[in-house]
Amino acid sequence: MADTSETSDGELWRRAVQGEAECFGVLFDRHCAAVRAFCARRTGSLDAADDLVSIVFLEAWRRRADVELVDGAALPWLYGIARHTIHHRWRTALRHRRALSRLPAAPAVPDHADDVAARLDDERRLEQLRAAIARLTPADRDVLLLCVWEGLSYAAAAVALGVPVGTVRSRLSRARARLDALAGGTPNLISPAPREETP
Repeated sequence: MADTSETSDGELWRRAVQGEAECFGVLFDRHCAAVRAFCARRTGSLDAADDLVSIVFLEAWRRRADVELVDGAALPWLYGIARHTIHHRWRTALRHRRALSRLPAAPAVPDHADDVAARLDDERRLEQLRAAIARLTPADRDVLLLCVWEGLSYAAAAVALGVPVGTVRSRLSRARARLDALAGGTPNLISPAPREETP
């Protein structure tokens, strides 16, 4: 396949839909790290993020006719799919936990997780970040993650969240104020500001 590093998401998507499967592979390689990072920050788990990335891209392919590009980029749309996937996973997990709570308690089993020791530091840092925003509403958490950590513009975040740009601005302002109040002022969690759209 010819070099596609300069090929736009829109062109790659069009070619993938027309049968060039390797173009969808290029889109996956281009955006999987960002989607994984978003999922990890949203769930607080690298393992869950690894599972979710595959589900997000499978769902993106299933819904390929619905793709909505922002300035030629598919990433905001992929973030939107990730949000819905995480929400569905959370509801499924909640139902599962409720079902398990009705079962008799299982005997304690010692934890033999030595093989994941290398990931503990990353998990601990993610947990600190997650705990700092855990008391925000889901809507405020999503806009904070997309605009601050993922660096989306207001317009791109609006596509990912499925809301007007003005709603993104007001939610982000509210999220920053609440996070500052809850965390006692943690500037590293609430900056930088999202990119302004060029006219």
